[in-house]
Parts: sequence; structure tokens; C-alpha cells
Amino acid sequence: MIVVVSLNPALDITHRVDHADWSGVNRPADVHVRPGGKGVNVARVLKALGVDVLLTGLAGGATGSSLRAELSGRGVDAVMAEIAGETRRTFAVVDSGRGETALFNEPGPAVTADEYARFEDTFAAQLAGATAVVLSGSLPLGMPASTYADLIALAADAGVPALLDTSGEALMLGAAAGPEIVKPNLAELHATAERRMTPATPKGGSAAGGDRAGWPDAASSWCCSPVAAAARAADTLRGAGASAVVVTLGSDGLLALTSEESWHAWPQPVSGGNPTGAGDAAAAGLAHGLASGRPWRDRVTHAAALGAAAVTAPVAGELDLSDYRRALAGVQIGAARQRWH
Repeated sequence: MIVVVSLNPALDITHRVDHADWSGVNRPADVHVRPGGKGVNVARVLKALGVDVLLTGLAGGATGSSLRAELSGRGVDAVMAEIAGETRRTFAVVDSGRGETALFNEPGPAVTADEYARFEDTFAAQLAGATAVVLSGSLPLGMPASTYADLIALAADAGVPALLDTSGEALMLGAAAGPEIVKPNLAELHATAERRMTPATPKGGSAAGGDRAGWPDAASSWCCSPVAAAARAADTLRGAGASAVVVTLGSDGLLALTSEESWHAWPQPVSGGNPTGAGDAAAAGLAHGLASGRPWRDRVTHAAALGAAAVTAPVAGELDLSDYRRALAGVQIGAARQRWH
């Protein structure tokens, strides 16, 4: 069983219009309401793949009740700890005419220390029998940036490998806790570098001092190809403590760096579609490969195909297996270090 943690889930509302008028009235052709947030999307893709998955996290208020009902209606096993605050909503406007999507993400509720402590006790119990843990998404208000690092440590004590997908300080602190896989996207890596923070103590060493210590200089890191930029930042995350780093690059595919292997996989281009949740589908593929012990080449190919298939779905978190199989047949993969420049 794969345990997926979603501490800041959402109820996703997607409006599809032919041409959005940002200063006038719009009448959507389609409206979709689905359980959402990065962790929820990961769990739904795993469920579509036939994987035994348990979603856990925090939910509250009327929106939280709607979220639980939507998850149950889609057959996703979920244990969401109750909080006093109202679960957030996200809004996506898909402009079919322009092939563009605008996102509006609410920040989510504040979580008290007592509420989180109750969740942490539940999470520790859920690790029994788990084959992998996925920790995905932003942290709610009131929760320290070290939260994911603490959960990774609990999973490690139970012998369960973890995959982390977040950004900012939580990304760096989580990477230092030594997860099996860290999976940011290129924008998240860029934003983390620009925060000018000092990274946490790497495994077996002391933290480097100074502003943005360990990160390549932004002026040089982000001027080159996406693969080269991702490789440099991914090396830093591996140095912080992560066993492997996989960076999603949008239409440029995926870059995976481990201690022994480096892969770059890229699917066939997908025209139009909704890219929301493509990175989450890729994370689901990586978690599936982690739990089943697939070779890294297969994991990366699997993840790239799932990400491409997700773009063709009308809303995030949905997966058509026929789209996945077509995407899988078109994925190309090669040794990453031969393609960095």
C-alpha cells in the first residue's frame, strides 16, 4: 500500500470556456468539481492504475465535507483528520480557444499544533504495511517548514521510503531528511534558489554558511537550457540529502538524477489540453516505481507517460489508461548527462 499525505487538500473547480473575457462575463461550456490538491491528484492517479493507496491528511468545514464525499464517490480510500478551519478551493479556467489555463489557488486554513499532533499519531500508525509514502503539496498556514522533514523521519524509522514533492524551505529541509526521491518542477527549483535561504545540514556534514549557500548563482543557473538548469539545482538537492531527484520540465519531460544513474525522458508533444496535475501524475508514476522496485529507466519512462496522459484529461487527477498507453509508446529516454548543454 502507498500512503499519500495531503496536508493542504482542496476542492478543485474547473471552468472551460472557448475564449475567456477577463473584463466581461463568461459562461463556461463545462464545469467540473473534483477533489484536488497535489496529494489528492497523486492518489487518484494511483487508484486509476489499480494501486492499493491510502490518502491521508487534514480537512475541515463544509468544503472539507464535500471533499470527503467526492473522494468516497470516486472509490479513493481516505482518512482525513478533522480541523476547525475551512478546506481551501482552487479554480482553473481552461481557455480552449487559446490553449491556456489560468489557476487561482486559495491559501488554505490555519492548522493548530494540537490538530497536527493528532494527524501525526494517525500517520505513524498508517505506516504499518506501507510500501512507500508520498508527501505532496504546500503546507497549511501555521505549520513549520520542517513538517515534511519530520514525517520523512517517521517513515524512515518505520523502514518506509518517501517521495517528497513541494517547494521553498520545506523542499530544502525535507531533502535534508534523506527521502528516497525529491520531485520538484523547474519553477519550484527556481523559486527556491531565489529565496536566498541557507540550506539545512546535509547528511554526514554541516550546513554551508552564507547567502543561498550551495545553490548555483542564479545569473548562471537559469540562463541555460532547462535540462542544464535543472541538473545543477538537482545536484544541490542530492547534496543536501535526497537519494534521488526528479525534476519535471513540462514539455521538456523529466530529468532524474541518482547516485548511479541520470536519465532524461521526454514524451511526444501534447497540443492543447490542461497541464494542471501533470506533475502530480508523474509523481504517482515515480511512487509506483519506488514501491514496486522498478529499475530507474522504467520509473522515469512510466512517469513521463503518465504526465503526458494527464494533460489530455479535462481535469487534474484523472487518467485514461488508453491515453497513458499511447503516451508510453512515444516516450524517448536517454542518458541525461549527455544532454545537459
